[in-house]
Amino acid sequence: MNLSELIREAKQGSAAAQKCLFDRLAGVMRVLCIRYVKSPEAAEEVLLDGFYKFFRGLPAFTYEGEAPLYGWLKKIMVNECLMYLRQKKAFVMVAESEAEQLSSWEEDALDKLSAAEIFQMIVRLPEGYRAVFNLYSIEGWSHKEISAALGISEGTSRSQLSKARSLLQKMFLLNGTEYVKRKNE
Repeated sequence: MNLSELIREAKQGSAAAQKCLFDRLAGVMRVLCIRYVKSPEAAEEVLLDGFYKFFRGLPAFTYEGEAPLYGWLKKIMVNECLMYLRQKKAFVMVAESEAEQLSSWEEDALDKLSAAEIFQMIVRLPEGYRAVFNLYSIEGWSHKEISAALGISEGTSRSQLSKARSLLQKMFLLNGTEYVKRKNE
């Protein structure tokens, strides 16, 4: 069954269609939630809350193709992640010393990393850094939009993005060095 048929049936209250939609869309949205919310259990909770809102709002949604559907669902999930992080008060500045714990550098380290390894590094960022990095670098939000969504100043948004990038660079280089050592053993 295609997405437009599933949407139509789910709007009419079909539990089977809702389950099919969930099964089809949950995998991609789960990855998105984990990018923001580190704990798999918390990410699953956010995912379920997001799908609850998705199904609640579905009657008012007009299906115009896969891209608008994914965009709307992605927006719901990002907002749910941000709500979860705001409730946890995860946007506290992390001390510079905590971000400086990694050393060891190798210039071409990034070329040696897989997408999965890069994703794991993003997930390991402190929550405040990770949220700002995801919103700015992946979602394309401005610092003004981020500051409004997270209840932080634009300066804090810029600072956390800068620190996230610096920490990621160090993590990339450290991981690349470990990769080279493993390959040479």
